[in-house]
Amino acid sequence: MSEQLYKKILLPTDGSKYSDISEKHALSIAATNNAEIIALSVIENSFSIGLPDTETISEVNRLLKDENEKNLKKVERLRDECGVDVKITTMVKEGSPARVILETIDEEDIDLVVMGSSGKSGIDKFLMGSVAEKVVKSAKCSVLIVH
Repeated sequence: MSEQLYKKILLPTDGSKYSDISEKHALSIAATNNAEIIALSVIENSFSIGLPDTETISEVNRLLKDENEKNLKKVERLRDECGVDVKITTMVKEGSPARVILETIDEEDIDLVVMGSSGKSGIDKFLMGSVAEKVVKSAKCSVLIVH
């Protein structure tokens, strides 16, 4: 009998092609280890600085939240298509993606993070450094970066 390496896997998802690929890896690892997946979608809220009014901000937030929830539903659909019996808990949080991911690792006692190497925006990577890179440098658990 093999030892269960992972009990809780964090799967940050943003709807990018790299995120889609990481979902397959996370599901496979979770199924093999009888682990739970926590699928996390982060609403980047720094955009709201300088927007004219709170109505505009709340409308943009609502649209972003809808998009994030679609990304999370995609993970559940993929699980069902693959026919694996994996528990998935979904979360939508607001903030800086790297910071929120690192906080969630601690809050949820995560054993493994499975995430894509790049997100939706290339300019963000240039300006802020890659979210994946920040998570790898600071996470207190194993991190699998999927290309």
